[in-house]
Amino acid sequence: MTWLVTGGAGYIGSHVVKALVDTGDDALTPVVVDDLSSGHAEFVPAGVELVNASILDLGTMIDTLKRHEVTGVIHLAGFKYAGVSVERPLHTYAQNVQGTATLLEAMGETGVDRMVFSSSAATFGTPDVDLVTETTPTSPESPYGESKLIGEWLLRDVAKARPGFTHTSLRYFNVVGSGGEGLYDSSPHNLFPLIFRALAEGRTPRINGDDYATPDGTCVRDYVHVSDLAHSHVVAARRLAQGDQLEAVYNLGSGDGVSVRQIMDAVREVTGIDFTPEVGPRRPGDPARIVATGELARRDLDWAMRHSLSDMVASAWASAPKG
Repeated sequence: MTWLVTGGAGYIGSHVVKALVDTGDDALTPVVVDDLSSGHAEFVPAGVELVNASILDLGTMIDTLKRHEVTGVIHLAGFKYAGVSVERPLHTYAQNVQGTATLLEAMGETGVDRMVFSSSAATFGTPDVDLVTETTPTSPESPYGESKLIGEWLLRDVAKARPGFTHTSLRYFNVVGSGGEGLYDSSPHNLFPLIFRALAEGRTPRINGDDYATPDGTCVRDYVHVSDLAHSHVVAARRLAQGDQLEAVYNLGSGDGVSVRQIMDAVREVTGIDFTPEVGPRRPGDPARIVATGELARRDLDWAMRHSLSDMVASAWASAPKG
């Protein structure tokens, strides 16, 4: 028996795979499907099979589910760049909506009836509350956010149509840090890689706006360590495998949030590189604060913030490419 991890060669997916392997539970043995469009084959641990394929390939998905006697799926594959999705909406919908639909079809054909879905805080858009909960209205502002919300709807509707199908969706915000040697965030758009790249190239990191209505004037966001996130994916998978009923959606949030300037200060302290960040104008559409509670996930998925901001920065810096 195995669990299929789609996108398991990516930054978050590889940490989920590692967490599954680390359980030592044969019932949670991972198999990875990844088309390597943004993932890295070397992120997949030795001994874990990597199927180099797109989740849009129905035949390969059916074959993989059958051949490996898959009992559940942790679905992380997708096009994850919210800003770019505005310029490439059709690609985003093909990868994230049609891809999820194809995967669900393959699961139906093979009798696989459990899914943990990687959703996103982008489903909320720009919430007008200080603390986002699972009941905060969704109002996505990009094709990416819309595609993730549709993914949640697909799971909901399949569960209505297919008795026995169980699922949960995990919405997360800003995932950072590293939980393994050589595992790093290679996104060209995320804050930590942008800061590290600037430092490696001798440039000064940049803050976009310091006149927000926050304690230090810079945007406040929810930053969570990737290993903490991976742990709750494994707990969700195990609970579904045990036949437990979970909520349809969970936020994996800190409840507090960290400002961009606090991150810059932590990077300066951890790396020993003295710099004063440049301050540019605000980016259009950036809200002052987005922070979520993680109370439901703490209750059901053993969710906890086990890593400090310094831990997040130090582990990310140690694993980041320096060349």
